[in-house]
Amino acid sequence: MMVSSKGRYALRVMLYLAQNDREELVPLKEIAESQNISMKYLEMIVSLLHKGGMLISGRGKKGGYRLARKSSEYTIGSILKLTEKTLAPVNCLEGGKVTCEKAGYCITLPMWQKLDGIIDDYLETVTLEDLLEGRV
Repeated sequence: MMVSSKGRYALRVMLYLAQNDREELVPLKEIAESQNISMKYLEMIVSLLHKGGMLISGRGKKGGYRLARKSSEYTIGSILKLTEKTLAPVNCLEGGKVTCEKAGYCITLPMWQKLDGIIDDYLETVTLEDLLEGRV
């Protein structure tokens, strides 16, 4: 499993918004500057997070973004699953299904399936709040 820059940046955005939890929306420019992410790339990331129900957005002079829920309600797994094509450690497990034609006799498949489960289980237990509080 290799987390892309999109996934890493999405986590940074979510953590920034969780740290700056406030009623008003945080302008995209502020997020971009604080995280050193280009506006164009950031627009794509926040659009994905917004469409996934993770962010509330607003337009206009006081427009921007904020978390849709408490930081304790977002798992790292849920964020990465939204931004990444897959979190599977090998291609044959992408999409949650075994897609390899060799699966019937692959000796390593059970190991990869177990690793996939461990990764998923772990990332689903870590929340934004856990990271902010240093509990990881």
